[in-house]
Amino acid sequence: MKGNHRIRNLIHFAILLVLAVLLMFPLAVTVTNSLMSEQEIAAHYNPVTDKNLSSYQEDSGDHFARFQLIPEVVVLKQYYNVLIKKTQFLFMFWNSVLLTFPIVIGQTMVATLAAYAFAKLKFRGRNFLFFLYIIVMLMPFQVTLVPNYLMAGQLGLLNSHWSIILPGIFSTFGVFLLKQYMEQIPDSYLEAARVDGASQFQIFLKIILPMSRGGIAAMAILVFIDNWNMVEQPLIFLQDAAKQPLSLYLSRIIDGEKGLAFAASVLYMLPALLNFLYAEKYLLEGIRLSGIKG
Repeated sequence: MKGNHRIRNLIHFAILLVLAVLLMFPLAVTVTNSLMSEQEIAAHYNPVTDKNLSSYQEDSGDHFARFQLIPEVVVLKQYYNVLIKKTQFLFMFWNSVLLTFPIVIGQTMVATLAAYAFAKLKFRGRNFLFFLYIIVMLMPFQVTLVPNYLMAGQLGLLNSHWSIILPGIFSTFGVFLLKQYMEQIPDSYLEAARVDGASQFQIFLKIILPMSRGGIAAMAILVFIDNWNMVEQPLIFLQDAAKQPLSLYLSRIIDGEKGLAFAASVLYMLPALLNFLYAEKYLLEGIRLSGIKG
């Protein structure tokens, strides 16, 4: 029995190891290629990216790209170009910050209050209203895109950051996540506070919020990652390129700047990656206690 159990563990470990390698390979290629010179990158990828592909293949006899994880010579010129010479990168980086952080802060405030009402307050139509929240959350993003666009046009918000921030603040996902989390808090704590004369606001501030820190942190991380990577909203709502976020910058890098694209990609994913690594335990705890299963 022990031998069979060990074999199963080895098989599971091998499968997980293969999956981890497959998932990490694009990340490793991006990081290592950002440290290569433009000439070295061109030598690896021109067989599949060169516009004059047929003539290149006839001359070189090479038909495939070559993935090389170790640079022949480590260079930092790509990062210098992105951070110093290409000022557009920093402008769009701050645009991403100006879009993402108000959404995270605003959605956290709205979601905590709404989730507390759904989880701990009793009022007529509570279950039906929350059912509507679930329906909206399950709708594909494209379904609500046109109504949001029309509403932003009526309010005169098109081509401004508010056309993206306001719908993001009132997203239903945070309410759903925190409601499940707050339902785990025993009602006896709230009853004891009411007996001591605490108001609803005091209960929310001194009991619910401290006991929901894990769920709030998990929600904030997921909301940050989702909005940091947004593409459709700024592409449609922001016609002015000077107001668009960093997520749209990578698609505009020309073919002759492949190294620049790799370096910009590394810098672009750093905030989300560091955010996840720093608060991983809060994310796992929040998702586990909220009842969401992968």
